[in-house]
Amino acid sequence: MRKLLLAAVATGLLGSAYADNWNMATPYPDSQFHTQNIKQFVADVKKATEGKVDIILHSGASLYKAPEIFKAVRSGQVELGELLVSSLGNDNPIFKVDTLPFVATDYASAKKLWEASRDAITTALEKKGAVLLYAIPWPGQNFYSKSAINNAEYFKGKKVRSYNATTAEVATNLGASPTTIEVSNIPQAFSTGQIDAMITSSATGVSSQSWDFVSHYTKVNAWLPKNMVFINKKTWHRLDDATKQAILQSAKAAETRGWALSEQVNAEKEKTLADHGIKVSDASAALKQKLNEVGQKMSAKWLETTGEAGKTILDAYHAN
Repeated sequence: MRKLLLAAVATGLLGSAYADNWNMATPYPDSQFHTQNIKQFVADVKKATEGKVDIILHSGASLYKAPEIFKAVRSGQVELGELLVSSLGNDNPIFKVDTLPFVATDYASAKKLWEASRDAITTALEKKGAVLLYAIPWPGQNFYSKSAINNAEYFKGKKVRSYNATTAEVATNLGASPTTIEVSNIPQAFSTGQIDAMITSSATGVSSQSWDFVSHYTKVNAWLPKNMVFINKKTWHRLDDATKQAILQSAKAAETRGWALSEQVNAEKEKTLADHGIKVSDASAALKQKLNEVGQKMSAKWLETTGEAGKTILDAYHAN
């Protein structure tokens, strides 16, 4: 009887190795297209592994907040996570590559930059205890203002909302004063004169109902920041080759689907802005010239911190 019990326990333990229930943490809500894409990825993985891997998604920072997610994954508290690539930039500046302003300013060039940087990002992640599965961009970052932005002179003496070091540096380089304002306080900040302009995505412009306090949306696509999905390194290396391949195929499909979704969402949000009376326009040649100068200056500064690794990425990007 004892042997039967031991055999049953052993069988159960072996079975659990081939029927893993994993947890995944993301800070984004179910309504976000990134989260919707993950849900399809989760379903695809379960199907591709014939139920051997079942991922339980915890969205909306319900399990861990954004700053806690990477630590939770690398320490094995959860198996998978999703974060902005650039959120790890303080640990390694290579992760800031997709926030270099005015380098990749549309989806096609953002894809080229991703292909040029994927290997470096993968290597940097592995050194930290995680394995990259896929990455998907947010819509580009654009200017919102109370009047038309015809050239860079517009920004002289203006107060521009900044939400990270990159946006603050862009504002400073344009002669503006960067001002930190939370998303929830954007409408009030415009109405009280705390800020004159902001740089953010079409999605944020719609969610904050920007048509109530600005009249112009100038498309510059300063950068297209990406979210990445990754898995604990030890969890990954415990998998057999067939399971790894099944997950990688699901990840590849998620990446392809996610890039298309991002572009679709951006088009829908920009149409919403226009439908609510905001004038949507492309940047003038004069403004683009100045923004390119700012981008080159900030890229040079980034290269000083990344050295040969950063140079290899940008060389590969510009070569294609």
